[in-house]
Amino acid sequence: MTTTTTQRIPLKPLAIPNEHGAWGFWLEPALLGLLLAPSWAGAGLALASLGALFMQHPLSLFLTDKRRKRSYARTSITFQLAMAYSLVVFLGFSLAIFQASSLQFLIPLLMAAPLALFQLESKTRHQGRSLWAELAGALAMTALLPSILLLGTVSPAHAAAFSLLLAARSLPSILYVRARLRLERGEKVNGVLPLIASIVACAVAALLVYTKFAPVAILPVMVILFIRCAMGLSFMRRSMQAKTIGMLELFFGLLLIAAIAFIN
Repeated sequence: MTTTTTQRIPLKPLAIPNEHGAWGFWLEPALLGLLLAPSWAGAGLALASLGALFMQHPLSLFLTDKRRKRSYARTSITFQLAMAYSLVVFLGFSLAIFQASSLQFLIPLLMAAPLALFQLESKTRHQGRSLWAELAGALAMTALLPSILLLGTVSPAHAAAFSLLLAARSLPSILYVRARLRLERGEKVNGVLPLIASIVACAVAALLVYTKFAPVAILPVMVILFIRCAMGLSFMRRSMQAKTIGMLELFFGLLLIAAIAFIN
């Protein structure tokens, strides 16, 4: 392996993920799961997933250097950071295992593992911001919700229903934000796919309400998300910075959580 000496680099860019939207995709399933089914096991799993979210960034940088067969000033630092975060994952997951009444909570996590690995592999190839990588990462994080619910003794059917609802909120959000950011950069965008995804999300929500797997209060929230998509991709939109768009998406996610957890 070739060693390349570089000047000392800041720790923060190596330690903290630079995908700001990832925070919302972790917060929504973690918070909703603990509100619907609070448990020490669920809290441990939420902690483990947060450690995994942090770990992915330095680990992807370390693996990128290994793939290139190069060693930079950051290489050993990213490895140490990844190991530190893996300790958080281990402690949180150990708490979940120790407190769990059964191991069925592992099923959603095992199903999501290939998606998480695909996203990690994409990052090592500098394709972490591709559409498929972002969709895979969001779906992988969605699996946290049913796992926490199962740890809190929620039925598998209801856990799956809430997971479906969260996916119906997350995936159209990714399509919308990507399209909106391109519009803000002055690029041409076809908004049909985000609109179709938002309509499908509303249909999924209506089905879950009809089958009594979700409260009726989620319907107006999903309609609001559709309206924000339609207006945000139209000539009526107001120019926004990327940070503002991201904060609004976080707000809408918290609004949906409130509709599920507090309004019946």
